Amino acid sequence: MAADIIDGKAISQRIKEEVGIEVGKLAEKGMVPKLATVLVGENPASKVYVKNKIRVCKQTGIESEHIALPEDTTEDDLLSLIRRLNSDKTVTGILVQLPLPDHISEEKVIRAISPQKDVDGFHPINLGLMLSGDLDRAMISCTPAGIIELLLRSGVNPEGKHAVVIGRSNIVGKPVAALLMQKWRGGNATVTVAHSRTKNLREIASQADILIAAIGRPEFITADMVKDGAVVIDVGINRVPIPESERPEGSRKKHRLVGDVAFEDVKEKASLITPVPGGVGPMTIAMLMKNTVKAARAQNDNETV
Repeated sequence: MAADIIDGKAISQRIKEEVGIEVGKLAEKGMVPKLATVLVGENPASKVYVKNKIRVCKQTGIESEHIALPEDTTEDDLLSLIRRLNSDKTVTGILVQLPLPDHISEEKVIRAISPQKDVDGFHPINLGLMLSGDLDRAMISCTPAGIIELLLRSGVNPEGKHAVVIGRSNIVGKPVAALLMQKWRGGNATVTVAHSRTKNLREIASQADILIAAIGRPEFITADMVKDGAVVIDVGINRVPIPESERPEGSRKKHRLVGDVAFEDVKEKASLITPVPGGVGPMTIAMLMKNTVKAARAQNDNETV
C-alpha cells in the first residue's frame, strides 16, 4: 500500500492562520510584530525566498521592512545596519538572507543579530538554549521546527521511536536531531545522525521508524534504505535536468525539483512521506512567521534571551 502524503501546504496554512490570530492579540496590546529582511546582492533564488517571506508577512498581519543592498556592500556596513535594526524597537525580528557574498563573514553577521530578534534561530545563544532544553526561550531554526510540526500534526509521536537523520548541517541535521531527543512533546526519540561518511548507511537508514533526509543529494534515499511503514521526511530541494526525450512537446522547462528521496519508489514502502515540492518547504516560512510572533511577545513582556 502506498504511503499517505504529508501535505506541507495545508499544514503550513493552518499555522499561518494561527499566527494571524496571535498577531491580532498582540495588536490589541499595541505590539505589532515587524520583520526586517536584508538581502545583499542579486542572487535570484534569494530574491524569490525574500519575496515569499514578505508576501506571507502580509497574509498574517506581520509588518515587514525589506532592505536590499548591493553586492559590493562591505561587511562593516552590513554589521552597522544590523546594529541599527537591533536597537530599533519597532523591529521585532531580523532575517539576513543567506548565502552572503564571499567577502562577508556569515558567522559574524549571525552573531551580530540580537538573539531576541534572531527569528532564523541561528545565533549561538539560541542554539545553546535549544540544546539545553530551554525551548520556550530559544528561537528554534525554522526548518527543524517545521519538521517537528509536520510529524505532530500528522499524528506521528516521536517518543520511543528510532529516528535517523541523514545530514549534519547546522541549519537542519544537527538541530532537528537535538529536537527529536529533547524531553518535550516533539521529542523523546532515540536518534541516530548519519552522513555521507557513515559506514553501513543503507543498513542504518533501514532501521528508522522516522527517516529524515537532509543530505543534499538528489534522490539519494532509495526504497532499499527504507523500513516498511517508516515515516519519511524529505528536506532536500534539488534542481535536476529533464532529459529532452521526457519534455512535453513545446515545453521550455529544462529542470525539475526533486528531493533527497526517490519519491516514487519510496512511497510504496513508507507509511507517510513528504513530497517535494509541497512538503517541508512551505513549513519553513510558516515557522519563520511563528518565530517572529514569539520574538514580539517576548520583547513585549520584557523577557530576555
